[in-house]
This record gives sequence, C-alpha cells and structure tokens, in this order.
Amino acid sequence: MEIDGIISAIVIGIVIVLGRLVVPGRQRIGILWTILVGILAALAGSAIAAAFDVADTNGVDWVEWLIQIGLAALGVAALDRSKARR
Repeated sequence: MEIDGIISAIVIGIVIVLGRLVVPGRQRIGILWTILVGILAALAGSAIAAAFDVADTNGVDWVEWLIQIGLAALGVAALDRSKARR
C-alpha cells in the first residue's frame, strides 16, 4: 500500500460516517469512535481490495469503496452492540 492509498483511506475513513448511516436505528457510540472505526475499516478494506486485485482500476475504485463502507457498517454495528451490553 502506497502513501496515497493510506491518505485516501484516512480521508475515506473520516467520510465513512456513511457507514453509520447504513446501520439502522440509533447508535450509542460517539462520532470519534465512528471516525476511528471508519479509518480502520478503510485501511482494512484497502488491504482486502488489494488482496483480491480490485484496488487499482481505471477510474473510480467503486469495489474498494463498497468494501470499505461495508466494513465500516459492520464495525459500527459491532461497537454499538458491545456498548449496549454495558
């Protein structure tokens, strides 16, 4: 993963608050946790996309973005469930 991929993953992670919008219902986690989960999901999504050789395509990397958003939604839902049990 190159530096521009890491920077774009961080930017996408911050923007990935959309992952929070994908999860139905009210979440009991703050925006900072959402951004952190988004950044981690973006980095993991980039790695998964690179492993499946869909990270570098001509034009916009829609598949990589979908993987990142999906992982962010899963991360937000998992963190929300862990906060709900406390």
